[in-house]
Amino acid sequence: MSKRPPGSGITDEMISLKREREDEVDDDDSDDGVTTKRGRGRAAEDRRSRHCPYLDTINRSVLDFDFEKLCSISLSHINVYACLVCGKYFQGRGQKSHAYTHSVQFSHHVFLNLHTLKFYCLPDNYEIIDSSLEDITYVLKPTFTKQHIGGLDKHGKLYRAYDGTTYLPGIVGLNNIKANDYANAVLQAFSNVPPLRNYFLEEENYKDIRRPPGDIMFLLVQRFGELMRKLWNPRNFKAHVSPHEMLQAVVLCSKKTFQITKQGDAVDFMTWFLNALHGALGGTKKKPSIITKVFQGSMRIFSKKLPHPDLLPEEKEALLQTEEYQEQMSESTFLFLTLDLPTAPLYKDEKEQLIIPQVPLFNILGKFNGNTEKEYKTYKENFLKRFQLTKLPPYLIFCIKRFTKNNFFVEKNPTIVNFPITNVDLSEYLTEEAQATEKNTSYDLVANIVHDGKPTEGSYRIHVLHHGTGKWYEMQDLQVIDILPQMITLSEAYIQVSLLHLAYNCVFGKCYWII
Repeated sequence: MSKRPPGSGITDEMISLKREREDEVDDDDSDDGVTTKRGRGRAAEDRRSRHCPYLDTINRSVLDFDFEKLCSISLSHINVYACLVCGKYFQGRGQKSHAYTHSVQFSHHVFLNLHTLKFYCLPDNYEIIDSSLEDITYVLKPTFTKQHIGGLDKHGKLYRAYDGTTYLPGIVGLNNIKANDYANAVLQAFSNVPPLRNYFLEEENYKDIRRPPGDIMFLLVQRFGELMRKLWNPRNFKAHVSPHEMLQAVVLCSKKTFQITKQGDAVDFMTWFLNALHGALGGTKKKPSIITKVFQGSMRIFSKKLPHPDLLPEEKEALLQTEEYQEQMSESTFLFLTLDLPTAPLYKDEKEQLIIPQVPLFNILGKFNGNTEKEYKTYKENFLKRFQLTKLPPYLIFCIKRFTKNNFFVEKNPTIVNFPITNVDLSEYLTEEAQATEKNTSYDLVANIVHDGKPTEGSYRIHVLHHGTGKWYEMQDLQVIDILPQMITLSEAYIQVSLLHLAYNCVFGKCYWII
């Protein structure tokens, strides 16, 4: 790519359009004497455009638009064309372009401009106009009407992909490129949260959001929207999707904190992703976004400073009488709640096997009953804190704290949490004022992310509820199987997403999500 002086105002899109014009055959002639000849030429061109003899050479089985749109030779993102015979990407279509050379050398003639969505025949260089190619442009850029979106959760119709496999839109596998299953599980969970999914299925909802010049974070929004539309596309060529472009945006926007080639922590990724999306959508502490509308609740935090344990008893007593050591109350919002597991036993049973303990969900939810106190240590000071909920979100996320990290290693707590799939009532964890105003306080599970294996070498999988069929499915990268609800509770749950009762309402035959 040629270098441009800073502040010139010239964008890559301008260069792309300029090269597009240079590639086109200029048939504009101001000489009135050739008007008839030019008209006959255009008629011949139109017949050629609508009767391209090479359409039967297109190989839809090799077409994969999930990967980064760059030329396989120049590695440029500008003016890229996909060869519809072999699936490779090339730059330009003029006589000196890589696409033109490829066409002559391999007799591949049908190309698609990945930006304009126009089809061309090379080396003859004319546009192809044929309705039979619409399925290809739809796979490249799926679009959803409000009516289509409104019906996604009302039925469980199976669709057949071009490769012959059947699939449920939204219940499709994601490629594990190397070590990105931690991100796949989180992305699958969010794609099955209908209000969030519906927002990103319609690009009009966010395409006009203004961002500061040079801000790359909005790329995260665009790529997530593209991924949602591909996951829910009823006309896919394959029954799986690659999150390659989405993950490249994650690597770039997180400054390589999260990578494709290195296993990450699903909770860390989810925390960063939710906050990054909220900010990129123009959200602030005071200004809401779709993220806060769906996931944000609030709580009261009661915090009391503790004297240093090495002090004498009388010194501690004196400090506890001062204002600094009195309990303070503050209000705070949250996007998820962290649940602490009891320490796992270290002893073995009679068969020399480590006992895997179990704990009811409501035991670890006691952290938020307003009475349970827990000590929190910082580098300099210690605090005693207790929590109580004041507002419940439409979708509640639990993060079960399984990992303990120190300077030397990461330790995993394998305790099984016994949780009900439906009707988890949180009314007793609300303040008295909130109990009086909150009509609905029960949640039903819709997604359950599981970590299996060792802390640093394990793998992630996810259980999701398909709203249209009411069935549960387990997804681990490309593998998708149906599963009985009873089996979900036997797993080492790590992240759970639950739906508030009546957050989905049907009135007079019209159904809508309350957020």
